[in-house]
Amino acid sequence: MLTITDLSVRYPGGVQALQGVSLSVDCGLFGLLGPNGAGKSTLMRTLATLQQPTSGAMHFAGEAIFDDPSAHRRRLGYLPQDFGVYPGISALALLDHLAVLKGLSDRAARRAQVDALLHQVNLWTDRHRAVSTFSGGMRQRFGVAQALLGDPRLIIVDEPTAGLDPVERTRFYNLLAEIGDNVVVLLSTHIVEDVRQLCTRLAILVGGRVVREGTPDALLATLRDRVWTATVARGLAIPEVPPPHRVLSQQRIAGAVRVRALATAAPSALFGPASADLDDVYLAALDEAGVAVAS
Repeated sequence: MLTITDLSVRYPGGVQALQGVSLSVDCGLFGLLGPNGAGKSTLMRTLATLQQPTSGAMHFAGEAIFDDPSAHRRRLGYLPQDFGVYPGISALALLDHLAVLKGLSDRAARRAQVDALLHQVNLWTDRHRAVSTFSGGMRQRFGVAQALLGDPRLIIVDEPTAGLDPVERTRFYNLLAEIGDNVVVLLSTHIVEDVRQLCTRLAILVGGRVVREGTPDALLATLRDRVWTATVARGLAIPEVPPPHRVLSQQRIAGAVRVRALATAAPSALFGPASADLDDVYLAALDEAGVAVAS
């Protein structure tokens, strides 16, 4: 289990990136959802021991992470939001080099693991190609392979699907689901679909604070009978949603505008009840935190 207790990070100049974050994460895929600038990457970097927290504690499998950062890194797999590669180096050679850096010193065992990982992420037929020539999706799959070197018990994946086309995104979902059964996988993203597809638990981070946490079903239950929708033809006036009711989203669809609102009763006669989804949960959390969610 990964346990984060009252974690705060303040950068030089006074920027408070994290404020009292506390989470408990068991085996499986846990989603960390939040807008850009919410503090997700700061939390990922701190968990990877790439920076020190200002205060608070982090434990994995009962051991304090910063008591022995080197030992923690040996059981950690990390796929950052952006990672560079050596130009002209093949996937096979680069993964082998990274395996050496990860401490896999036995040549035969290292080669067996490298080959197995290239098969697992469906890059075996491209193993002799330079990683610098890979598409975005192929590079992300290579990133998963390097994160799995050394059989880590904690895997951190930061914004993995940004920029991927639908086919590569689905392939990436399947790959993460495959590896998430027996290890802790922390998936950081601002894309609700990533969490909906993969995660059995999630937390929403806004302004460096956890504002929602739980299973998708439990979070959806908080909005039961509180989401309403109205559709109007484009060019017509958007139906008003008087306070204290709030607009969650305005979406243009096939010549019309669909409005979703959060209210205890229908805001007007134009609105009908709607089933809440995770997008509504996310947008309601942002709205509550003072982040503009509808234009």
